[in-house]
Amino acid sequence: MGAPDHRASAQAVGCVGYAVLTVSDSRSEATDTSGRLIQHLLNEAGHRLLDYEVVTNEPWRIQAGVRRFLQGPALCLIVTGGTGVGQRDLTIETVIPLLDKVLPGFGELFRWLSYGEVGSAAMLSRALCGVSRGKVVCCLPGSEAAVRLALSKVLLPELPHLIWVASR
Repeated sequence: MGAPDHRASAQAVGCVGYAVLTVSDSRSEATDTSGRLIQHLLNEAGHRLLDYEVVTNEPWRIQAGVRRFLQGPALCLIVTGGTGVGQRDLTIETVIPLLDKVLPGFGELFRWLSYGEVGSAAMLSRALCGVSRGKVVCCLPGSEAAVRLALSKVLLPELPHLIWVASR
């Protein structure tokens, strides 16, 4: 079965229940513009928010948020923030051990598309996507531009397909 057949089968997935976890030392629910953008874009695409939380850049808080998601009904978690190269950017190192599989193509494609927008600064992005317990976990930078690019060009076009394959 090829990608077109997978996509056709994946149409049965329909509305995806998702969760958003914002990792930031400076944002709150009131100031979380990237988290709101994620919700807007996913809702506009016909998906449904099931959980949302803002946590600080502390590994135990990030892990607790991801673990809570893995125990809940949502099939996709979007984590935004903490993916840079600063000392407090700990999202990637914290999430990778919780994944069963990493999809390197997600980060590669995101950085390739980012290069067209920000040039060589795209190499600073550590965007990540993986699967844990049959659920999709995506880690995105905290900027609105990065969130918009990752969702509109990479994740949303493949989300039902990705959910369908991950749950098999």
